[in-house]
Amino acid sequence: MTQYFITVKPGTSQEKIITTSPNELTVYLRAKPHDGEANIALVKLLSKHFDVPKTTIKIIRGSNSRIKTIEID
Repeated sequence: MTQYFITVKPGTSQEKIITTSPNELTVYLRAKPHDGEANIALVKLLSKHFDVPKTTIKIIRGSNSRIKTIEID
């Protein structure tokens, strides 16, 4: 299991991931933080980035915050 600390920037014009340190990422999402849409988009983008199934990515802390802790099995 690997943990990552993520700063999410929802509602941007493009989707991208910037690595700020080995376990810290800044993620830019098109999705707005409404009804969990940003969290769904975050998991989908991280799944592609790390080449793992979406089911292996869990938001441990910060599901309602822009600063999140995720875990990848």
